[in-house]
Amino acid sequence: MKNKITLLAAGLLGLVFVVFGLNFFLKFLPVPSPPADSHAASFMGAMYATGMLTVIKILEIVGGILVAIPRTRNFGLLVLGPIVVNILFFNIFIAPGGWTQPPVILITLLSAFLLWTAKDKFVKLLN
Repeated sequence: MKNKITLLAAGLLGLVFVVFGLNFFLKFLPVPSPPADSHAASFMGAMYATGMLTVIKILEIVGGILVAIPRTRNFGLLVLGPIVVNILFFNIFIAPGGWTQPPVILITLLSAFLLWTAKDKFVKLLN
């Protein structure tokens, strides 16, 4: 049963990152813009203008695919980990109240769950 839940969580997390990563390039879902003179708009404008957002979206697609494949799941979590933390921190510190949005909660909980299920493998990195 635990293995099925892990597979479902990994598949859902991978799907979320692949869909939102591809949306940056293909624009098939509407993306709301932050208010014009806000810190969020300045931050996103800098990320977009420097090309950093393009690199992050490519990493989201690759990480999402890696997480969905059981054999490469842990490597995918290593790729997506910093992205998840930055999404969470952006929504806590730069866009206050944004951390309560369902996608932010979903990716945070799914990532934490998958990290917890593979904790024995990640603890080895610390030794």
